[in-house]
Amino acid sequence: MKRLTLIGIGTGDPDHLTLAGRAALQSAECVLIPRKGAEKDDLAELRREIMRKAAAETPVIEFDLPVRDATLPYREGVELWHDAIARVWQEAWPPKAADVAMLVWGDPSLYDSTLRIAARLAPRPDTRVIPGITALQALTAAFAMPLNEINAPVLITTGRRLRDEGWPPGVDRLAVMLDGECSFQALDPADVTIWWGAYLGLPNQLLRHGSLAEVGPGIVTLRQSARAEHGWIMDTYILDRSNRR
Repeated sequence: MKRLTLIGIGTGDPDHLTLAGRAALQSAECVLIPRKGAEKDDLAELRREIMRKAAAETPVIEFDLPVRDATLPYREGVELWHDAIARVWQEAWPPKAADVAMLVWGDPSLYDSTLRIAARLAPRPDTRVIPGITALQALTAAFAMPLNEINAPVLITTGRRLRDEGWPPGVDRLAVMLDGECSFQALDPADVTIWWGAYLGLPNQLLRHGSLAEVGPGIVTLRQSARAEHGWIMDTYILDRSNRR
């Protein structure tokens, strides 16, 4: 049976790679690296840099990642996109390679579709996961803060749900991921605190913290300019309104 090893690589800092991840990189027969277009070539180069620092001389096969059809309903578009990615993986997989690795941003368990795509491969390979540092871990570490208040829950959600459904009931703290539109703009900012970070762990890391009413507009502007400068951006944030009570 073929084996696919998914290696969590954190938020781009080569030091986020665990010793287990390094060993898996070194022992794999090849590593698949996606390309997302010229403007996002930094993402592929970061993967290459991680391999260099891990002293992994494993052969690399790069492939072009399909683009999701944004004209379709979201769920339908994502399902078809994942089908297309699975086909590209199978085409890129060397016929004689039994053990292939892929480098996954953050950790494959948290708001990442790599495992769902892997399940579409036929025949389905034995899939092994090497956990990595999540964006939430990197964000809370950057601010030297705990994710939760004492004995209090935290809800992890997406920008799309926050924008469409508003603040979920029953919780005062939210961790928001996959938000390309700064969906906190749809909220009443009164008594809401935000901790926002982009390019976490990288030399160009950006951090902002404070009252949502005061720093929110600046985050929107900063995010737009940073994305224009680098061609891509990965960011996440935590919102808290416990002071509203």
